[in-house]
Amino acid sequence: MPKDRTQLVAALMFAATAFLWGSSAIVTTTQAVAVPAALSVAWRMLIVFAVMLALAAATRTRLRLEARDVPFVVLQGVLFFGLNFIAFYEATRLVPSGIAALVLSTSAIVAALLARLFLKAPLSWRALAGLACGVGGLGLVFAPELARLDAGASGSLAGLGFAFVAAASTAAGTVAGARNQARGLPTLATMTWGALAGAALAVAWTAAGADRPIVLFDPSPAWIAGLLHLALAASCLAFLMYFALVRRLGPARAAYTLALAPLVAIVASALFEGLEPTPLVVAGAAVIVGGNVLVLGGGAREASAEPRRGRDVATPAPATTLGAGARSPL
Repeated sequence: MPKDRTQLVAALMFAATAFLWGSSAIVTTTQAVAVPAALSVAWRMLIVFAVMLALAAATRTRLRLEARDVPFVVLQGVLFFGLNFIAFYEATRLVPSGIAALVLSTSAIVAALLARLFLKAPLSWRALAGLACGVGGLGLVFAPELARLDAGASGSLAGLGFAFVAAASTAAGTVAGARNQARGLPTLATMTWGALAGAALAVAWTAAGADRPIVLFDPSPAWIAGLLHLALAASCLAFLMYFALVRRLGPARAAYTLALAPLVAIVASALFEGLEPTPLVVAGAAVIVGGNVLVLGGGAREASAEPRRGRDVATPAPATTLGAGARSPL
């Protein structure tokens, strides 16, 4: 393919991935109304599992794992495809989806810290600066809620808590994913079994909290359309495009889709949920995105050579662990 056409395809995939992940935040608000959030996640992950299984069969990709890899793939799935989505769905019930997506985007920063703790990765000045930006940006976004604690802002703070749990579990799942990538496990294998592990957690979560009869399935067009969009477009298609970008551009450059996704989510929330883009929200969003760019951009030099080596998914540099690991913000 001519170079200019290759660049155009990469640019289109980059924009589409950021759009799908960013716009899907508002779609999650349709998923935890009649059906419990965790059960909606279970349906989503079962669809992803089925699609990945079919894709693996069509491409003759080997899904069998060695015994020593199974616990880490399950851990990645439980954190990344289970707890992450359950917490984020719960967050969107309590705060605007754009705000929840903004908090979730700080997972890039948390991942850098966890990589330092568990993978002994060096903590660069970019990671430290990104951490400061993340904390400062969240403070700006939630300053009004913190200021009116006595006026009954507990719902918003609970939403913040769920969103941060989603960010932390995404980051932890990413660190597990970094280990799996370093082992050279096929992306389809980790996604297939990870989605199944996430679905299992979601089912167990639902059963544990079911103290009364629950709605197992919502036949409404909005819920079904949202479920299919989240499972097929925001999960399967976006993941496949993202990993294609990793191969073409390297993990650091591909990871910049993660910096754009929360901006798309904020715009969608303002258009469809009535989120007011106050100066504090705008300033906080800018600071958080700036922190993400600092963290995600830390490995640009190392990643620049990856497409030439032709690897499937590169072993991530510490600052780009989130980008190179299996990552879906929403």
